[in-house]
Amino acid sequence: MRISFHGAARQVTGSLHAVMSGDDLVCLDCGMFQGKRQESREMNSVIPFDTKLISNILLSHAHIDHCGRIPLVTKQDGFNGHIICTEATADASEYLLKDSAKIQESDSSYLNYKAVKRFLYELENPSSEIAVSQKEVKKLKKSLKSKPHRLNQELIDELLDRFHLVRTLPLYTTADAERAIGYFQPTSCRQPVRVGKNMSATFYNAGHILGSTMISLRVDENSTSKTVLYTGDLGRYDKPIIKDPNREFNKEDREVDLLIMESTYGNRIHEPVLDLKPLLKEIIQETYGRGGVIMIPAFAYGRTQEIIYFLHELYLKNEVPKLPVYIDSPLATNLTTVFGEHPETYDEDTHETFLERGINPFSFPEIQYVNSVEESMKLNRSSEPHIVLAGSGMCEGGRILHHLRHRIGDKRNTILVVGYMAQNTLGRRILDLGLEYGQSGRQGKPPEIQLYGSQYSLVAEVKKLGGFSAHGDRDEMTRFLKESGLKIKKIAVVHGEEEQSLSFCKHLQQMGYQAFVPRQGESMEM
Repeated sequence: MRISFHGAARQVTGSLHAVMSGDDLVCLDCGMFQGKRQESREMNSVIPFDTKLISNILLSHAHIDHCGRIPLVTKQDGFNGHIICTEATADASEYLLKDSAKIQESDSSYLNYKAVKRFLYELENPSSEIAVSQKEVKKLKKSLKSKPHRLNQELIDELLDRFHLVRTLPLYTTADAERAIGYFQPTSCRQPVRVGKNMSATFYNAGHILGSTMISLRVDENSTSKTVLYTGDLGRYDKPIIKDPNREFNKEDREVDLLIMESTYGNRIHEPVLDLKPLLKEIIQETYGRGGVIMIPAFAYGRTQEIIYFLHELYLKNEVPKLPVYIDSPLATNLTTVFGEHPETYDEDTHETFLERGINPFSFPEIQYVNSVEESMKLNRSSEPHIVLAGSGMCEGGRILHHLRHRIGDKRNTILVVGYMAQNTLGRRILDLGLEYGQSGRQGKPPEIQLYGSQYSLVAEVKKLGGFSAHGDRDEMTRFLKESGLKIKKIAVVHGEEEQSLSFCKHLQQMGYQAFVPRQGESMEM
């Protein structure tokens, strides 16, 4: 048996690990690399082995860095396997893969527009050898957009063909994503499923996100059995809505020859999981008292649903003014529906607080789901106090930018940060500058933020609500190892930046485990 690490090795994204035995090749996840556009595009364009050889893909959960390259596999002729995962993961993947395809198509359109625009500027050079009148060039340049923010795709395609320019194609299309959904085969946790001639897999709850799992892969070879346990992404303990990471395994899965373990926060300790409702309550009361609006940049899958859950609890107990709550994201709307359809994933608190009383955690009279652009624009003009959750989570795009543009300059309003803001993102800049301005007593000239090419004063109050991470930290991952009762021979540390992985590996070695950090493309024999 050979195991190869083709993604998320000394980095966080692109999860893809291959287990080969006899005629079987089973993939553990098939995720997308994320980062700098050109670099990640080149990495995502290649599946490192012949897709015809893949027996099945076992999917831990629906985040794009774990499932995002599946359409690249399923669009190839000759793939005859399935995508095996929980039903909740299959349902969420449908929306997330279609959204990913839409982004690929949009990015390709924009790059083709830039290529044509650059070429037309070159034609204005007197030394150009291509005979096109300057009058026509100017006309074409003006016609590249049919509206201020809408590309004239028909003209761009025509010019790409006419002048034989290099066309950028999407990694996959919406049609490819829809085709991929047809390959999904849902399964239940703790129930072994055959995934190859000599391979079976059992899924266990990972507590990271709705439907997320660890995968135990059992390989029968040469009259012996080997077990590979893949953690996927391990969640935190005592988080709302979903169950904690599984700590009880079927007898046949307790002896692990190789544990492939994530290390996103392998060198970090999170803030304790606290009851965040008191902090959220205080922010709502303060903003309502000013007659303002609370803007929450939130990821569509997971974070949005957690905020909805907390707001619903506060509203049930009449602890805050019942402001209208707008979910201004079609993707978040669809994914919240998925959450509502899978109560089998909920923890005991959610059952006691909501289900046993016949209440849907994600539906209450004050919540409204905004789908159309027209509805979103109308909301921008509303003067009533309200709460709006919109994407993207790091303010790098999406409808949150329009809400910020309309309300960032009003001191009555609040920008509430509930997730990680990566370096060099607009969200991180708003967070850092807003908190710094608040610590100064909001004295002097407010900081400036650029939105859509214009400068805006950051007058709205910026607040941060921590404790939402969906990944377990070093101590929580250690807790899983101690409480699971697994007998582990060797650990491959993956899914972490190199510093995090190496640090967690050292921590494991100090605990007595035989651990190592594989490199991208590295293989090992068992």
